[in-house]
Amino acid sequence: MTEPLRVLSLGAGVQSTTMALMAAHGEIGPMPDCAIFADTGEEPGAVYDHLRWLMSGNVLPFPVHIIQTGPLGDRLFDDNEARIPVFTDKGMKRRQCTKNYKLMPIRREIRRLLGKGPRDYIAPGAVESWVGISTDEVIRVTPSRVKFITRRDPLIEMRMSRWDCTNWLTDHGYPTPPKSSCVFCPYKKNSQWAALRDHDTAGWARATEIDEKLRTPAGLAMFKAPTFLHRSGVPLAQADLSRVDKQINLFNNECEGMCGV
Repeated sequence: MTEPLRVLSLGAGVQSTTMALMAAHGEIGPMPDCAIFADTGEEPGAVYDHLRWLMSGNVLPFPVHIIQTGPLGDRLFDDNEARIPVFTDKGMKRRQCTKNYKLMPIRREIRRLLGKGPRDYIAPGAVESWVGISTDEVIRVTPSRVKFITRRDPLIEMRMSRWDCTNWLTDHGYPTPPKSSCVFCPYKKNSQWAALRDHDTAGWARATEIDEKLRTPAGLAMFKAPTFLHRSGVPLAQADLSRVDKQINLFNNECEGMCGV
């Protein structure tokens, strides 16, 4: 029986980094054939620095393919497929960004690696896709929606939480990766927005720029209502980020299980 193509979905956050490094150490196997990072062009600078480290020297024994899908923010106001989950006075709008700028580009790259076109037949189970979801985010585990891809969640198999991942990294002398998500992702908590403001000048500037554009004529035309990145429904630059978060982790609502890992 032909072995499947084993592809690790790399978000360059804590969980997927741990998964990749555990594979490199032989603690999860068989060894992936490659990792794929779908780049929206809107990650914090620290994430790109971390990704370059992962791809350097002898850190990983398998290649990392970077798929350029952005900049997402530049396409937000003229591409329905770039919708992000912004807030209105009626709640949070549905989004298309994860599916169209993460999941679908990864599938297209998988087809390319298999030498298959967009409509070519691929046998069921030809690909094993590794996703870095940990036990504390088990709600985000969803089955593969295509027959040729079998999803695998190695951290769930290992019964590892995000805390376990950070401990594994520390125990092995690795740095703790930064949080992986677009700088203007509305799923952020107040503490995450404040950290962006206080420690990533360029990222905060980009987030406030996108937030202001949401209420320009282009933004109103696209979203059909005044919209905001912050859940309070005020401009991000004016939001009170000192308030203690009492909300659930909004990333657990990110049903594709691709962002933030």
